[in-house]
Amino acid sequence: MSHVGVPRGTVRKRRSLALLTAGVLTIPALAGCSSDSEETSRAVPQDIAPAARDRVADGSTVNWAVDAMPTTLNAFQADADTATTKITGALLPTLFPMDAAGHPKLNPDYLESAKIIEREPKQVVLYKLNQQAVWSDGREIGAPDFVAQWRALSGKDSAFWTARNAGYERIEKIERGSDDLQVRVTFAKPYADWRSLFSPLYPKEITGSPDTFNDGARTALKNTAGPFQLKGVDKAKGTVTLVRSPRWWGEKAKLDSLVFRVVAPKDRTKALADGTVHVTDIDAATANRIALALALRDGSNGQPLTHGPGADLTPAAALRSWALAHGSDEKQAEIAQAAREANRKAVVAYGAEQKALRGYAVRKSLEPAYTQLALNGESGPLADDRVRRAVARALDRQELAETVLKPLGLPAKPLGSHLALAGQPGYKDGSGALGDQNTKEAQALLADAGWTQGGAAEKPKDTKAGSEAEKKDAEKEGEEKKAGTAEKSEKADADEKKTDKTEAEEKAEEKADKDKDADKDADKADRAAAGSDESAASRAEGLYIVGQDDKPGAGPARSAATHVLAPSRDAAAQSIALLRQAGAVSGDSAAAKVTAQDKQPGGAAGAYAPVGTAAPAPASVKGPLGKDGKTLTLRFVLPAGPGSQSLRGVGDRIAAMLEKIGIGTEITKVPDESYFKDHIASGDYDLALYSWPATAYPATDGRPIYAKPEPATDGSLLVEQNYTRVGTDHIDQLFDQAVAELDEKASRELMKQADARIWAAAGSIPLFQRPQLVAVDKKLSNVGAFGFAAPRYQDIGFTDRQAAGSPADRKK
Repeated sequence: MSHVGVPRGTVRKRRSLALLTAGVLTIPALAGCSSDSEETSRAVPQDIAPAARDRVADGSTVNWAVDAMPTTLNAFQADADTATTKITGALLPTLFPMDAAGHPKLNPDYLESAKIIEREPKQVVLYKLNQQAVWSDGREIGAPDFVAQWRALSGKDSAFWTARNAGYERIEKIERGSDDLQVRVTFAKPYADWRSLFSPLYPKEITGSPDTFNDGARTALKNTAGPFQLKGVDKAKGTVTLVRSPRWWGEKAKLDSLVFRVVAPKDRTKALADGTVHVTDIDAATANRIALALALRDGSNGQPLTHGPGADLTPAAALRSWALAHGSDEKQAEIAQAAREANRKAVVAYGAEQKALRGYAVRKSLEPAYTQLALNGESGPLADDRVRRAVARALDRQELAETVLKPLGLPAKPLGSHLALAGQPGYKDGSGALGDQNTKEAQALLADAGWTQGGAAEKPKDTKAGSEAEKKDAEKEGEEKKAGTAEKSEKADADEKKTDKTEAEEKAEEKADKDKDADKDADKADRAAAGSDESAASRAEGLYIVGQDDKPGAGPARSAATHVLAPSRDAAAQSIALLRQAGAVSGDSAAAKVTAQDKQPGGAAGAYAPVGTAAPAPASVKGPLGKDGKTLTLRFVLPAGPGSQSLRGVGDRIAAMLEKIGIGTEITKVPDESYFKDHIASGDYDLALYSWPATAYPATDGRPIYAKPEPATDGSLLVEQNYTRVGTDHIDQLFDQAVAELDEKASRELMKQADARIWAAAGSIPLFQRPQLVAVDKKLSNVGAFGFAAPRYQDIGFTDRQAAGSPADRKK
C-alpha cells in the first residue's frame, strides 16, 4: 500500500485547474538531447480581442462562469482551486505574473524593482515597492507584510495549515531597508526561483496569526490590494462579487463589478443563451454550436435545421411519424403526436438558443497545461521499465495531438518536455531520450521482459521483473544445472563424454558474446523490480476490455479479474496533481546504476532492446502477450463525466495502439469527482490521463512531481505529487542543483538534462498542450483565451457605452 505524503513545509502546491476534460548532474549520455542552443519555439498567441483602454467603456457588470464555489480564498491552502486563483488574481498583489511567453515579468503596479544585489557569501534580494501601493484600508504595502507571510509559510510553525512552502524555508531573514518600501530578503541557501515568492501577497492581518490564516481567509478578505475588492460571497446563489476598488492607485478598472458565478459545464450553453454569463470556458461541442450559429440562420429563414433536434430525421422516418400520428390506431397516434409535439418544442427552443449564441465569439488558444499518459510503476507489469518504454514506443503522439487539436484549428504538435511548454524560455524537445514511435522496438522490449505469445499458457513461476531479478534467477538456475551435472554424467553416453566444451564453458562464451554486443546498445539501467502480488477485484461499472474478441486463433483469453493496485490513504490534500518517473531503484545501488548509465554512449539506456534478446513478436499480434500464466493487461482508468469525451477518445486510441503490440487494456470509467482522489492520488490505476498546469518555475514546481518516492516508517511510500511512483536519485539531484543555480542559463540546462532523464524513465509521457476554448460576449474586450498570460482585470470591459448597460438592456 502506498500513501500520498505531503511533507509540511516542502511542497509548493501546483493545482491542476480541474484538468479532467478535459505534470542535478551532468548527463553525457543524453547530451544530444539537451544541447546548449535552446530550441526555437513560439507560443500560440492569446485570443482576447485586445482593445486600447480609451476604446473600452466605463461601467457595467461581467459574469464569469466557474466550476464551483471556491473552498478557500487562501491560495496557500491545500484545497485552493482555480476559482481561488481567478478571484485572488483580481484582489491581491502578484509581483511577477507570467507574460504571454510564459515568463515571469515584474509587475510595475507593485514593484519599482526587484533584483539580486548580493550572491556571496549569501544571496540577497532587494525589493523596492511602488510608493503608491496601499492596502484597501489605506496602509502602505511594506516589509511587515513580507515578514508575516514568510513566517507563516516557512514551515517552522506547524500551526499554519499550508501546502505551499518551497522557497520560503530557504529564507534566513527579512529586513527593512531605508524605509518600509524597501525589503531585503537574505537566503540561507541559494534559490533560483525567488521570483515565485510573495505571490499572491497577503496583508499581515491575515498571515500574522494561525487563526486568521487558517480560518479567517477562507471565506473573506477584508483587506486587499488590487483593482477590485471583495463585496460578498453568496453560497446560496453560487456567486462571488467583486467591485471596483476606490483605493486602487493604478489604472482604474473599467467594470463596476465582476461576478464569478457557478455554472456547471453541462449548463453553460443554456447560460450563454440566457445571457446569465458573459465569459466561460467551454468544450468542443459548445464551440461547434456557436460556430454553427454564426454561420447559419438556423431555420429563421424558413429552411429546416441542418443540426440539432430532428436534423437527422430521414424523409422515410418523417413520413412514418406522420402516418402513425394520423393513423387509425388511437394509442399509437397519441404516442406519435406527443413525440412530434415534443420534437417541435425542442426545435423551437434549439433555434432560439442558436439565435442567442450568435452574440458570442469563441476565443481559442492553447491552455498553459499539458495532458500526459501516466504509467503507475509501483507494481505489476509497469514496474519493469522495459514494459513502460514499450508502452511509450507504441504511442503515435502526433496522431493523438491531431485527434484533439486539429479539429479546433490549433497547432497539433506533440509536446516535447515535461518541464516547459512550447514558447517558454528553456523549452527543448527531449523526447529523443526515449525514442520515436516504433512498433518493432516496442515488441522487442516486451520480448526482452519475458512477455510472449505463449506466456499466458505457461505454468506460473515465482519470477520478478527487471534485470537484477532475472540475473539472480539465471544464476540460481545455473547453479542447479551445475549441481545436476555430476549426477547426469554417470549416465551420459560416450559421445557426450567426448564433447570438447562443457556446458558451463559454452554458457560463458555465449555470455561474453552477448556482453560484447550489449556494449553497442543502451544499458539496462534503473530497472524497477516488479511486485509479484496482484489483487483481484470485481469490475467497475462501465468496464470493457480492449483487444479481447475471443476470435479463433486470437491467443489465450485474458483473465476476467481487473488488476487493481493497492489503494492508499485519502490524498485530498493534493487537490489535483500528476506524474512521475523512471527506474525505481533504491539506496546506493541507484548511484552505481546512474553512473554506469551516464557512461553509456549513444542515447538513453533501455530505449532500445539490447542485441541478443528474444526476437520481436510478429507485426500483427494476435491477442495480448503473456508471462508465467498471466496475460499482459493494464487497467486504464478514465473519467466518465460529460465534459471528458475528448479525454476518453484519446484513451480509446491509446488502447488500440497498445493492442497492436500485444498489450491488453481494461478501461474503467469512473465519476469525475472520484477520478483523481480515489484513483490517481491513491495509485489505483495502471494507466491514466490527466494534466499538469504550466509553471515559470520548473525547478521548484517540478521537484515534488518527479521526486523519487521515499519509504515511510510504516512501509508505505511518501510520493509527494509523484503519482506514478517512479523516480531516481539522479533526477532528484538535477532538480536540487537547478533550484540552487542563480545563473538562469545554467539552471535551464540542468532542467533540460532532468527532462531527458524523465523521458528515458517512461513514467510520464507528455502528449499535447491542452486546448483553451472560451466563449465571450462579442462586445467584450481584453478577455478570452489568455494562454500563458495572467489577466489584467482592470482592462476588461465592453467596447461601447450601449453594451455597457445592464444585462437586460443588452438582450434587447
